Amino acid sequence: MLRVLFVCLGNICRSPMAEAVFREKVNQTGLSKQFFVDSAGTGDWHIGEMPHKGTQEILKKHQISFENMKARQLQSADFQIFTYIFTMDDQNTKDLAFFQKESLEDRPLYQGRLLDFVNATYKGDIPDPYFTGNFDLVYKILSEACEKALDKIRKLHQL
Repeated sequence: MLRVLFVCLGNICRSPMAEAVFREKVNQTGLSKQFFVDSAGTGDWHIGEMPHKGTQEILKKHQISFENMKARQLQSADFQIFTYIFTMDDQNTKDLAFFQKESLEDRPLYQGRLLDFVNATYKGDIPDPYFTGNFDLVYKILSEACEKALDKIRKLHQL
């Protein structure tokens, strides 16, 4: 089973949106039994909370489930569990080092920015809609990036 984790700052906007979008794309391809998808935040401010209202609204608009999603903080054990850890921005990527307690041998196949993993139209960091309020733009970026990431992962693992 391939395990994919999306990471942002608080785990209420970008990473849960990416989790839900990626999971939906996996389900559409009929590969749901071959993937486990989750999200986490580097901060602990929102642990146990549902996704942000703006994230909920954009997911509802696109008929994508966010049922049972609750914010959690990244843990050092995640580096042994997940095959891919995708961050939303450069600061999230730098923050991974704080949580990664194990040796480099135990790290995922890929850990770093989602947009660096795929050849996405949008370049740079995925903007945080918690501050910008632009959930539509973030959805557009994540939808393309998640589709391309899934395609690349499928090719790498011959799925």
